[in-house]
Amino acid sequence: MTSADLARAVRAHVLRMTSSGRSSHVGSALSCADLLAVLYADVLQADPEHPDWPDRDRVIMSKGHAGAALYAVLAERGFFDTAVLHRHYQNGSYLSGHVSHVGIPGVEFSTGSLGHGLPVGAGLAWRARQTGRSWRTYVLLGDGECDEGSVWEAAMFAGHHELASLVAIVDYNRMQSLGTTDETLTLEPFAAKWRAFGWDVAEVDGHDHAALVTALRVPRTAEPGRPRCVLAHTVKGKGVSFMENRVLWHYRHASAEELERALAEVGA
Repeated sequence: MTSADLARAVRAHVLRMTSSGRSSHVGSALSCADLLAVLYADVLQADPEHPDWPDRDRVIMSKGHAGAALYAVLAERGFFDTAVLHRHYQNGSYLSGHVSHVGIPGVEFSTGSLGHGLPVGAGLAWRARQTGRSWRTYVLLGDGECDEGSVWEAAMFAGHHELASLVAIVDYNRMQSLGTTDETLTLEPFAAKWRAFGWDVAEVDGHDHAALVTALRVPRTAEPGRPRCVLAHTVKGKGVSFMENRVLWHYRHASAEELERALAEVGA
């Protein structure tokens, strides 16, 4: 399956999962669908049949509220059966609204309390360095999440220790829960801030798969070097015209009629 096919499947799953479970964060999940699809189709060193393989790359979904997208990509890649996705956000389901590692192969860490993912990712990268391993750690953050001080503490730690195996990916859709990032707490000059903490920074179109592959493939090394930050410029609600760039879809799910329209737009 190509990354484009995977992204299309993830968007369709996300729309169905959030609508049937009457959950939220559909816009956030759609904006990062391409980022996850490229990671899991073209970049990661991972084995769905052996999810605890010691030399696997680690992925931390720090923006855990968009967990439907991560569950969908893991299922499509064979970590578990896609048939269970319909249980998302249902009573008794392992597929909680925010990412949980309990009972779900391929999930490294439970997230949803924003600001925790990059510190954990930095710790994993530090562990790889200490043990001489060359696996990478990828952390997917939301841009609104970067209001958290713990993100910048981890950025400072990773830059100081030259954790070259650490890659932070910021889903830079410029919207957060109740408004735009500029209205809430402006992030700019965003790239300059990461560089000031000792990071190598790539700014890319977060829906351009070829550009993402280039930005996300960093050398596999346990040697010191600059960590990588990929600022992925994305569109919240990407793929569904009436959801794109509308903060409404941070908390709302699609009705039956809206779901039908949305699925048609993503080609499902």
